[in-house]
Amino acid sequence: MTTVQQNGQEGGLSAMKTPPVVSPQAWEAARQRLLVKEKQQTRARDALAAERRRMPWLAVEKDYVFDGPQGKASFTDLFEGRRQLIVYRAFYEPGVFGWPERACRGCSMVADQVAHVAHLNARDTTLVFVSRAPQDKIADLKARMGWTMPWYTITDGFDKDFGVDEWHGTNVFIRDGGRVFRTYYINNRGDEQMGGTWNYLDITPLGRQEVWENSPEGYPQTPTYKWWNWHDSYVPEAAPDKEWVKVSDVGEAAFREQQAGTKP
Repeated sequence: MTTVQQNGQEGGLSAMKTPPVVSPQAWEAARQRLLVKEKQQTRARDALAAERRRMPWLAVEKDYVFDGPQGKASFTDLFEGRRQLIVYRAFYEPGVFGWPERACRGCSMVADQVAHVAHLNARDTTLVFVSRAPQDKIADLKARMGWTMPWYTITDGFDKDFGVDEWHGTNVFIRDGGRVFRTYYINNRGDEQMGGTWNYLDITPLGRQEVWENSPEGYPQTPTYKWWNWHDSYVPEAAPDKEWVKVSDVGEAAFREQQAGTKP
């Protein structure tokens, strides 16, 4: 380890035990050693997601009611016609520090991380936030903070029934017609990784729905990459863009060729 002096710069690295400074060759060797472990972690994460897709389901027997921008909404309304639903319980209500101008700091950080929901929607998945704040306050908060995800008001025991009465958490559901099933739940530090499209899809019962995934027989799967699109260009039931298919095929082939020559 090397001790770096501050050199008069405010907020420098004075007295920190920093790693050594090495040659480009030594740096690349260290990166390759770490990459082996990182790939192991990626494969382990994929395996965990595959196991998650095989978790048993729990039938939701109650009829929950929410307030939304358009008025009363049933639990199935939250799906917006899609098959999967991810529900994050955010703390924004009287008694929360900062009310009514602010929501919980942690929940606000989660909201700030949420990627464009069009990519989730393209995989038959809806993401919503729920709180006990009234809709007018939620609308004001969303406008002030620049958040665009659907956000509903809890009006009954939904939060208590699904483990998010006194704490934040993310619940996942799947719908079969009018029947709804709870398939997964995560909270505490598990929530801090949420926000990205891939992390959200990895906690759903259908996953990313790409052909490389280890999923139960009969699960929907499409060719990898081919469904991707600009967030303002998804069209329901549209086939993948032919030009994008060509581009992604070339990219995949080049990547496989590169990997074949660089395997440790």
